[in-house]
Amino acid sequence: MTQPTVGIIGLGAMGAGIAKTLRNNGFTVHVCDVRPGVAAAFAAEGGTAHDTAASLAQASDVVVSVVVNAAQTESVLFGDNGAAAAMRAGSTFVMCSTVDPNWSVALEARLNALGLHYVDAPISGGAAKAASGQMTMMTSAKAEAYAAAGAVLDGMAGKVYRLGNAAGAGSKVKIINQLLAGVHIAVAAEAMALGLREGVEADALYEVITNSAGNSWMFENRMAHVLAGDYTPLSAVDIFVKDLGLVLDTARATKFPLPLAATAHQMFMQASTAGFAKEDDSAVIKIFPGITLPEGKEQA
Repeated sequence: MTQPTVGIIGLGAMGAGIAKTLRNNGFTVHVCDVRPGVAAAFAAEGGTAHDTAASLAQASDVVVSVVVNAAQTESVLFGDNGAAAAMRAGSTFVMCSTVDPNWSVALEARLNALGLHYVDAPISGGAAKAASGQMTMMTSAKAEAYAAAGAVLDGMAGKVYRLGNAAGAGSKVKIINQLLAGVHIAVAAEAMALGLREGVEADALYEVITNSAGNSWMFENRMAHVLAGDYTPLSAVDIFVKDLGLVLDTARATKFPLPLAATAHQMFMQASTAGFAKEDDSAVIKIFPGITLPEGKEQA
């Protein structure tokens, strides 16, 4: 059976890694990115660059969208030179953003009405795992969509969880993951800030915690950024302003209390309004008063 041709829209930290993984796994890959030259740079090593989502969609059996949010996904599909009108009947749209689950359900219906398949497929694992083919996908879709796009999903991720037979379940699980991720980053920053305030040597604190019961993946990963003084945005503060906002909106609809998620959201909001919106999400530590952070290339 011939492998489907894949189009990747959005070559950011995750999208670029996904495109590279698919290319390495032998797929014919088409790419598109709004930033000038980004798609062409990728295609120089294999693949085809496109200037518009429509052009990419015409050439692809499966279109994978790796953009920031629902608004950008809407633009990719239905904006000027959007993908939806150009996709061939029976082709598949894979949506990898973190979005409101109800929005994802509605998008499935909208695309199905156009004769297109849809996979609700948020992703997790970071840029390194995307590039190595080891990221996690939290998917839900109709059987026809899985049949059309299953080989692509397996070709781009280490773990593909099939969580339901219609859109929505994938996005719900991703929302819950983001609740934990956001709270873990916030409390990791709080713990490191307390250590700095109390005069504990930061590297020693990091070494002890990462070898003790209080460790988490987020502490180990994000506090390394703090120790390096490097707030280059692998995932920005404003991502968690958005994602924890989606978490709270989802829970609010059924009046479900989320006290820790609400507090973490306020911390990221504070960091954003303090001027750190586009810095790495570990920059949430900068909201704490009276501490001197380790210096690096981001700090003089």
